[in-house]
Amino acid sequence: MAEIKNGVLSDRQMTAMIAAGQITAASPVEQGQIQPASLDLRLGTTAYRVRASFLAGKGNTVTDRLKLFEMHKIDLSKGAVLEKGCVYVVPLQEALALPAGMTGAASAKSSIGRLDLLTRVITDNGVEFDRVPNGYTGPLYVEICPRSFSVVARTGQMLNQIIFRVGKTIIADDALLALHQDTPIVSGDPVISDGLGFSVDLKPETGDLVGYRAKPHTGVIDLDKLAHYDPAEYWEEVRTTDARIILDPGAFYILVSREAITIPPNCAAEMAPYIAMVGEFRVHYAGFFDPGFGHSKEGSGSKGVLEVRCHEAPFVLEHGQVVGRLVYEHMSEVPAQLYGIDIKSNYQGQGLKLSKHFKTP
Repeated sequence: MAEIKNGVLSDRQMTAMIAAGQITAASPVEQGQIQPASLDLRLGTTAYRVRASFLAGKGNTVTDRLKLFEMHKIDLSKGAVLEKGCVYVVPLQEALALPAGMTGAASAKSSIGRLDLLTRVITDNGVEFDRVPNGYTGPLYVEICPRSFSVVARTGQMLNQIIFRVGKTIIADDALLALHQDTPIVSGDPVISDGLGFSVDLKPETGDLVGYRAKPHTGVIDLDKLAHYDPAEYWEEVRTTDARIILDPGAFYILVSREAITIPPNCAAEMAPYIAMVGEFRVHYAGFFDPGFGHSKEGSGSKGVLEVRCHEAPFVLEHGQVVGRLVYEHMSEVPAQLYGIDIKSNYQGQGLKLSKHFKTP
């Protein structure tokens, strides 16, 4: 491979990694898996129901840990139900042989995060979820824990994505402000502190619908069925006329950012999942934003959909309250294709929107 500049790797560079044997797979990697700055990962043939979530830890393989915690195996080749509240580990079809100086970071895909499906990649010897260490060689696994809805999963489905990084990639605050002044990355005045701050929209331009709350007792969702399910069977509408809502402990909400966000072609971004200082809740399970998200000639940007879970105590959330931040990163090179421009993108130009499995309300 040619020498790689510091930054997040592009689609072209990931294609070169496949050709070089640094990304391998049980069945050939398909072109549709390669996104502008990320690679979609496919489920293998077997799910292991385990007693509890775990990390392999130094000196251990995931296979070693499965021998300790496995309860039973499930064949995914023809589809199988993964039940709400249970924990599963699935070997992925892809494996890695990263060169020295390269790391990886994984995240749930947008539609998976919007189903409250907690999916985290784990590795042999791993001590962190969703992080692939420098120079890692070995298989990849995904831990799946359905939180709100039981789902039907199948071999080959793509629930997670991974990006690859070389060197220092994070754009410092002063450089991020300069980027905004050159190519606006957010509507309105930017709030920049360890990334770009974003807030919640509880005062819509029309009507009083501000979000959705997952119903506690619902049917199963087949992950292969798109625009299929009636939202009313799975979600309660959240409405307000006073620009505030109260989050209930344990409940899962779909909300939307007040700001419209843009990711320029030479950048990628990751949503910081939780900031303890702003309240007892977690925002956003699906954290990657590809180059080109919200980017257009009109410069209008796209809202960020927020996946919110409240923790220990009821919490009052008010319009305009800062709830998280986007950490922008340099691309190693501009991708050949951009999100929403060159590839089909379900959430370009989005507002408040459920996952693609549901009919449009």
